[in-house]
Amino acid sequence: MTRPEPPDSAPKYLAEGLPKQDVDTLRDIREYVDALIEYREQPVDPEELPDTAEPVNLDDSGKGTVVKEKVKCGDDTCKCASGAPADMHGPYLYRYYRDGGELTSEYLGKP
Repeated sequence: MTRPEPPDSAPKYLAEGLPKQDVDTLRDIREYVDALIEYREQPVDPEELPDTAEPVNLDDSGKGTVVKEKVKCGDDTCKCASGAPADMHGPYLYRYYRDGGELTSEYLGKP
């Protein structure tokens, strides 16, 4: 059996370093990677979401939490800059998920 090739997406330091590890270390790494995947794919706790975000029930592959949210556009002269819910834009759909351990969002469109 020949040694497997690393995926093209693997950083060089991993592609070169992993084959040098002993079997016990590789098993520990596999366990760690599985735990990281489980952590990143878990739903986001509602308490972590912005106050204006309202979770919605969408069958969305379980990767993060989909919310309906009203937002500010970033233009200081726009009426939304006041922060009043009635003046905000939207609602829009966003998916909140963890990327590298940090909470991030992705715009999905209008509901």
